[in-house]
Amino acid sequence: MTLEQKIGQFFFPAVFINDTEENIQATEKLIQDYNIGGLTFFHSRASAATNYETKTKVVFNDDSCQRLKELIIRFQKCAPTPLLMSIDAEWGLAMRVEKTPQYPYAITLGALPVSKSHLLYEVGNQIGNDLKSVGIHYNLAPLADINNNPDNPVIGYRSFGESKEKVSEFALAYLQGMNDAGVLGCLKHFPGHGNTNVDSHLGLPILEENLEQLLANELVPFIKGIENNVDSIMIGHLAVPALNSGKNTSATLSKSIIETLLRKQLGYDGLVISDALNMRSVSDLYEKKGQLEYEAFNAGNDILCFAENIAEGIQEILENATAERIEESYNRIVKCKQKVGLLNFETAVQSMSDYEFNFKKTSDLNHQIAENSITLIKDNNNTKVVIDAKIENKLAKLSLYRKTNNPFFQALVKDLPSPEYSYQSGDNLYFESLEKNLEPYDTLIIALFVPKAKPLNNFDIEPEVLHFLKKIVTSKKCILYVFGNPYSLQVIPNLKSATGIVQVYQDFEEFQKVAAKQLLHNLVCEGNLPISIKTL
Repeated sequence: MTLEQKIGQFFFPAVFINDTEENIQATEKLIQDYNIGGLTFFHSRASAATNYETKTKVVFNDDSCQRLKELIIRFQKCAPTPLLMSIDAEWGLAMRVEKTPQYPYAITLGALPVSKSHLLYEVGNQIGNDLKSVGIHYNLAPLADINNNPDNPVIGYRSFGESKEKVSEFALAYLQGMNDAGVLGCLKHFPGHGNTNVDSHLGLPILEENLEQLLANELVPFIKGIENNVDSIMIGHLAVPALNSGKNTSATLSKSIIETLLRKQLGYDGLVISDALNMRSVSDLYEKKGQLEYEAFNAGNDILCFAENIAEGIQEILENATAERIEESYNRIVKCKQKVGLLNFETAVQSMSDYEFNFKKTSDLNHQIAENSITLIKDNNNTKVVIDAKIENKLAKLSLYRKTNNPFFQALVKDLPSPEYSYQSGDNLYFESLEKNLEPYDTLIIALFVPKAKPLNNFDIEPEVLHFLKKIVTSKKCILYVFGNPYSLQVIPNLKSATGIVQVYQDFEEFQKVAAKQLLHNLVCEGNLPISIKTL
């Protein structure tokens, strides 16, 4: 290869599965003209990758997975050098693609006891096999961020929790599972995105810690990853003034953070990938096209993720970088491609015929995770309370944001028959009539299906719902089952007044059935809250 062709390998532009033929052909031309190294797949242009304010509605497509496979074959066929296909699949392909296996969020996995870390290996391994079945060999996961800021708008449920030891161990188990499936992994977002309260898609978060503090906490999972030869590390779009002579320079563009801290002090010689270069925290910094791509490369990144100015970026690097520096990054990329067998077109697509989704295996694994992660937060003989109320005809059930035919209620109906009520959303007057309907009952089983995983607007739990909960938990014996992000517990008023609280984390059918079994049989909950809840 010429030096220019080698530079092309550093570029991983975004590709949208549900896109126009015109845009797909434009990507083919990029691949052919510039010898780019890989692609990063997203669902569509309306998805979170480019639509940060959610101004455009995502249109779902049940054929997305088949379309993804077809695109990968098509792109590999036109590539002068086999492409390293990448995707964000933190909780499986379902993070980006409909009708594909979905696994629990990292925060759910973080509730597992350390003795069950083998389940993290299984999650990583199954995700790896799922990715290979569609021709993807590089998962931009898991997060090594420590979840130590409850107001973090973008990490939260994507982190294994607030314990640096648990985050380290669980991330490594997940990575090992993927590696054993023949898929590359990535620890992100260096030097740690957990203790921030700004979404780096929209602005630049600032970490106020000094190096000593970072080494004691945020950097621990990355150091453990380096000790275990992690394939790649993603640099976060966040500033650490203490490491940049007091300047608010994004880590993605900071030599002192990548070259000095990560490479020299921590001794990492593996692949370094930037976070998406279209994110607002860095995308508007330079007027000249290609300048951002060069600055990111010059700071120490090997792969330029979601680069939007490929032709200009290649020229800027060619004109300004040394041949030695170019060779270093090129060799790291080649090494990773060789590790996963990307030698030619045939080997690049071979796994697509060797593997297929095993939804039964996914469900069995999710069931095991549910059995070991559900967390008892408050217990006042919850099972006895509801059984006694049923005998006295004083028991009712309420489902918030799901109909009464949900698997949780269906699993309870035989042993705990009682009137059932539900609230979907948008009916402000509903709770007046509901309160009257509930007057004869002194005990409630409340299933709260938290609408959103992100904390914006109180996880989309409406003010009317919160107002109702505030009153009802003080006036009746309420056994609350929360199916969703545990941080949502912090927005529920008078939470301490609830008779019982069980955190279930996911709304998967497997989790709902295990939760019902736990209530009916007063089973021991094996899980532990992976984060601190300030209202408990």
